[in-house]
Amino acid sequence: MKNTSQQYDIVIKQCKDIFLKKMHDYGTAWRVLRTSSITDQIFIKAQRVRSIEQKGTQKVHEDIADEYIGIINYCVISLIQNQLSNDTRMELPANEVSGLFDKYMHETKSLMENKNHDYGEAWRDMRVSSITDLILMKILRVKQIEDMGGKTLISEGVDANYMDMINYAVFASIKIKELSGEF
Repeated sequence: MKNTSQQYDIVIKQCKDIFLKKMHDYGTAWRVLRTSSITDQIFIKAQRVRSIEQKGTQKVHEDIADEYIGIINYCVISLIQNQLSNDTRMELPANEVSGLFDKYMHETKSLMENKNHDYGEAWRDMRVSSITDLILMKILRVKQIEDMGGKTLISEGVDANYMDMINYAVFASIKIKELSGEF
């Protein structure tokens, strides 16, 4: 299976399933997080993946593929938090959050399709470790933008960077699934 759109949808369905199950268990406790804290959480996940890639071993037996899912879901949380920055509700209804998840994933997939068209699916020839590095670079960009109060001179904002991170994490997930024979 080399149909990027279908593979993308399968990965996102898995992410959303986990997202909604965690929301069932924990509610929307993530509403307490500032966006900078979410960025740091994404950084921690990406840094763990890079550390394992560099060392070749791991002591905590949580799958690297799960870390990419976490990156995707935390990016969606950040996009939602940015949209609801003036909304003081701590608990959000599941159907509202599910709709926001779908909205952002639709926008993010559309961005991926446009970039994939222009770049000719170059990510398929990349190493997963390079994709991890690109995610880390995007995180550092977001941290810089956050530290400047969201003001940039020429660069795209944080939402575009979160969408790029989602797409990179989906690509890494697809490549991992292909290597394991799932795709």
